[in-house]
Amino acid sequence: MTATLVRRLAALVPIALVLSCSPPDPLPAAGDRPVKIVVLGDSLSAGFGLPWGAGFPERLAQTLKLKGIAVTIVNAGVSGDTASDGLNRLDRSVPEDTEAVIIEVGANDAERGIDPNVTKAALGSILQRLQERHIQVLLTGFHAPASLGPAYGRAFAAIYPSLASTYSFVWYPDIVDGVAGNSALIQFDGEHPNAAGVDVIVARIMPRVEDLIARVRGKRRP
Repeated sequence: MTATLVRRLAALVPIALVLSCSPPDPLPAAGDRPVKIVVLGDSLSAGFGLPWGAGFPERLAQTLKLKGIAVTIVNAGVSGDTASDGLNRLDRSVPEDTEAVIIEVGANDAERGIDPNVTKAALGSILQRLQERHIQVLLTGFHAPASLGPAYGRAFAAIYPSLASTYSFVWYPDIVDGVAGNSALIQFDGEHPNAAGVDVIVARIMPRVEDLIARVRGKRRP
């Protein structure tokens, strides 16, 4: 090795030491990481009859982004699902890194006149299992059709206050509040919201979603 080469290698040593001692790029603070939310739902979440990107989970994610709130929202909506169906697929629909779940099942139970005790038991099991996994929850409600009679309507409505007395969750009483009965916001089937209807749902539920996200961030470790 020549003397010139030795001098050149020696000059590079301090640079190599500086590079090797440089601290790694800092990880994002716990409060800055996107909150991962799964929407466990039925046809409303699945975006029945809507163009791609116009469904409830997608519009919710877009609106939160515009508000500067970092989230990752997974659409786990399956058209036709009841609360019992949601329970049966809970583990595969809600992966391990999930921090919050919006439960949007139960409307099909009411539409089909399923025994409210069956719906309550399924929702209770979902809440219990998510609580055991330390996942925050926003539970959305639904009013039973008037055609099923006042007794059924009262029994179905009682599901949610009863669950609230046992579990801690954010609750939104009626997922189609402001949309149901408004033909301008409903598709031709007379049941599912159109794109404008979805936007109304997102706007109205937004304060509860922000409560949900605040709960997640409040439980995170620094």
